[in-house]
Amino acid sequence: MIVVVKIGTSSLTDADGAIRRDAIAHLCDEVAGARRDGHQMVIVTSGAIGAGLPALGLGGSARPKDALTLQAVSAVGQSRLMAVYDAELSRHGFVPGQVLLAPLDFVDRRQYLQARGTLGRLLELGVVPVVNENDAVADDEIRFGDNDRLAALVAHLVGADLLLLLTDTPGLLSADPRLDPSASLIAEIVEFDREVEAMAGGPGSPGGSGGMASKIAAARIAAWSGVRTVIAAADRREVVADAIADVPGVGTVVRAHERDLPARKLWIAFAVGSRGRITVDAGARRALERGGTSLLAAGVIAVEGEFDGGDAVEIVDPEGNVFAKGLVRCSNEELLTIAGRTSVELGDEVDAHVVHVDDLVVVS
Repeated sequence: MIVVVKIGTSSLTDADGAIRRDAIAHLCDEVAGARRDGHQMVIVTSGAIGAGLPALGLGGSARPKDALTLQAVSAVGQSRLMAVYDAELSRHGFVPGQVLLAPLDFVDRRQYLQARGTLGRLLELGVVPVVNENDAVADDEIRFGDNDRLAALVAHLVGADLLLLLTDTPGLLSADPRLDPSASLIAEIVEFDREVEAMAGGPGSPGGSGGMASKIAAARIAAWSGVRTVIAAADRREVVADAIADVPGVGTVVRAHERDLPARKLWIAFAVGSRGRITVDAGARRALERGGTSLLAAGVIAVEGEFDGGDAVEIVDPEGNVFAKGLVRCSNEELLTIAGRTSVELGDEVDAHVVHVDDLVVVS
């Protein structure tokens, strides 16, 4: 089995941002046990910025907020973070390999294949890849935003059987336990709905970038790519082994969707930021949801945002509900001149395809 294990900043660092070596030691003990059982393991880790803060005397209330300083801090912290992983995995006789990824590694086909090939070869060599976002050079407008999403995309990249998201709670709870002592663990999610999203709530700890909402979003990505997800407590004993064995109560289990999106569709749906929004009529929505159909100019009733051909756009119905996403074939200005017009009206000189079926994903 190929397993991707992600651990967040809140589980790796203390209140001042210093690395908790005991937390990484526990994770590496768990990962090493799974490796000895014959499983291939990939770690997706947060904590580079948190690890760099104390080294520069910037922890606690002195934590910077500007992007450039945080990127510089991550450059300092990443090596310190990897040093701990190297030491802890080496205790068990395993070799870690650092892999820093950026969103373009999933968007560009050649970079995607290169990243997949590198990770695959590392696994073949018996290495435990330790993956993080390349925070030191990440563009604020083109980044994952949180490592939960990165972990889900890595799970698809390596063809994982399981995505394990480790956090500081037992999983998704029915309510905030700080406000409701009767809150209970949601043991399994089969379908995503508004109730699940409401229970996930908002952002997590100040030191991290995610929270339960980002983990649910990541689990949705994984489910759509055919990967089972478990959200569980990082400090739980045998958490990796129990997640692999699908032991009841290990955490919140999110079952894989029957719909296994191919890589290109997954990029479009989850890895590429939207540059605009196209509103279509009810007939166009029905046609697109049936599948096998491109979005034509005739079905477009409104255009928002500024975009060029090749950019990603959200596709919404007249009520404003997002039900699809795709790569548009023309700019917003060009689209405004052909919106609502049929192929006959446009003639042979103008392409009526706004979003081709090969570049379109229905996400409703």
